[in-house]
Amino acid sequence: MLQPRLLTPLRALRGAIIRSTTPVTRSLPQLPTSQSLLPRTTSAIQSTQPPIVLNPLLSFSQIRHASHSAQGAANKHSRDPAGKRLGAKRTGGEYVVPGCIIFRQRGTKWFPGENCAMGRDHTIYAAQAGYVRYYLDPERHPDRKYIGVVFEKEGKLPTPRNAPTRRRLNRVAVPRLPEAPVEEVQPDLTVVVGEETGSMVGSVAAVDAGAGKQLRPGYMWREANWQIGRAAEKAGITAAPYDRRDRWLAWRKRQAKAQRAAQLKSLKNKKKASKKAKR
Repeated sequence: MLQPRLLTPLRALRGAIIRSTTPVTRSLPQLPTSQSLLPRTTSAIQSTQPPIVLNPLLSFSQIRHASHSAQGAANKHSRDPAGKRLGAKRTGGEYVVPGCIIFRQRGTKWFPGENCAMGRDHTIYAAQAGYVRYYLDPERHPDRKYIGVVFEKEGKLPTPRNAPTRRRLNRVAVPRLPEAPVEEVQPDLTVVVGEETGSMVGSVAAVDAGAGKQLRPGYMWREANWQIGRAAEKAGITAAPYDRRDRWLAWRKRQAKAQRAAQLKSLKNKKKASKKAKR
């Protein structure tokens, strides 16, 4: 590394010493007018000017080359970026709330289990409030590692298949059993108000579903929407299909729309005029 740097100034110093000991002369040639077109000869050159001696200090001037790369590109490969703070943020058994980050990772080293979800940067966070569990689930996948949340502090994961699990609002899912058939229908109660007797509570006979449209007193029967929508079809009423090429119908629609807009505008102007008159 030091040898090329030392050779350059030594060579410059040697050249300066040689130039200082042997002066360099420079003369201007003078040719006669009759031999201006002839080739030069050594006899025709005459030295009419004194010799010019070069300054030895000028020989020490050197060309400076860049000793390192440009600013900003020299150390870009040696920079140490800041850590991304990856890894576990909550340990097993720690209480978390919905949205709390449990594990940050690059790639899917851990997968979301029960009551957990994964973000687009593979961050696993809690979807429900509970206690963190790191576990394996061979029935779901033989090699994957899961992170889940349980509602009880002593709860374990994974839960057995088809077993009742606790969900939101601290409720336990249980299988629904078939309802027992009702033998006797309890009669409805009604209130009768009289002038002499006052209010009396009596019983009304139970409604039979197959007897027809029967409702309790004070209720009104109404057909369902799907039945109302099919009323025209049952009556045999059909509407003509809309033809896009029928310009007469399109013109009438535009005229009706314009008239409606004009009416609304006139009503608005009348309201404004009445307000101004009151003022």
